[in-house]
Amino acid sequence: MLRIYAKFMIMLILLWLHLVSTPVFGSESKPILIGATVSLEGKYEGPSFMIRNAFKLWEEEINQRGGLLDRPVKLIFYDDKSRKDLVRHFYEKLITEDKIDLVFSPYSTSLTLVASEVSERYGFIMLASGASGESIWRRGYRYIFGVYATAGRYFIGLLDLMARNNIESVAILNEATSFNIFAAKGAQEWAKRFGLKVSIKKGYKTGKTELPRLLKEVKDVASDGLILCAYPADCYELLRLMREMKYRPKTLGFTIAPALPDFCEHAGAMCEDVFGPSQWEPDERIPFPGTKKFIKNFKAYAGKCPSYHAGSAYASCQVLERAINHNKSLNHERIRDFLVALDTVTVIGRFKVDYKGKQVGHNPIIIQWQNSKKEIVYPTKMQTASPRF
Repeated sequence: MLRIYAKFMIMLILLWLHLVSTPVFGSESKPILIGATVSLEGKYEGPSFMIRNAFKLWEEEINQRGGLLDRPVKLIFYDDKSRKDLVRHFYEKLITEDKIDLVFSPYSTSLTLVASEVSERYGFIMLASGASGESIWRRGYRYIFGVYATAGRYFIGLLDLMARNNIESVAILNEATSFNIFAAKGAQEWAKRFGLKVSIKKGYKTGKTELPRLLKEVKDVASDGLILCAYPADCYELLRLMREMKYRPKTLGFTIAPALPDFCEHAGAMCEDVFGPSQWEPDERIPFPGTKKFIKNFKAYAGKCPSYHAGSAYASCQVLERAINHNKSLNHERIRDFLVALDTVTVIGRFKVDYKGKQVGHNPIIIQWQNSKKEIVYPTKMQTASPRF
């Protein structure tokens, strides 16, 4: 009898554990549909891997907590192949055919410009979790909100460090895409404020054909530093050209590529001492709530350490979740009014926007690869290592 009773109690305990670990949704169990495009191929494939997995991780977690408004959350993704025409087509399809309730943004300024044209027309809130070009917030749109610090502020920290370490001149090259144009323009303006001479400031359209000539120009003027504002493929191409030319300036900084966890795998020994801006880093010493848990859960889910692209995507989910729970509604006007007034802290830091929806509360940090490891070198209060020149 005792054995039968013990078995019965064990079965009850197991049943109870199953019930408390399984989300119980309300009577209206129709899923809340959230749609977006991701770049599974093309120039934005690397960052998009991070973004997609961060969204999927949040989907899993929110459903384990009981969903939103007592309803499960279901994500719908389409592959935009890093192409504007596919972004336009799929966001139209998501809203008009799939009848989604909410949207997430694609990656990059150029794709977000297109996606937000569609979402704005239908009055859909969009948190731009993977874009920071200033042009996004110069159109007078009401429903697009930034999560990143804007492109023009990316290199403030590096230029400050250069000035403090007696680096006198800098060359600035940029790919002719919206984000990189604004990043280069901002770098030029801040270089002058810090008293650095801008020896060259040039844009280009095709990296493989134009970067050899531009790099030779930088070498000929003997610039102390070089900042390249481009997507990862061109950054790796420039490093390859430097290795062939056996030339490298005292300071070297890139957008995007150095912040990716696999930068050294692609760049090899040339990764050493490269600087880059980052919106956030997966370092447990960064004092934002939920950082440690997010890093651990993302590694377990995606099998890789998260980049700032993943952190920003997850942060946008946190902000959207908070807005919906506060309003107890999916009404986009209510969500919009809440976001305009919101001042909060996510896993990547502060979220606060101005009246245009542009992010003004968050600031980028500067990382540098040292001994095949990514270190935070700016600001001082977050340093994991001193900068090397």
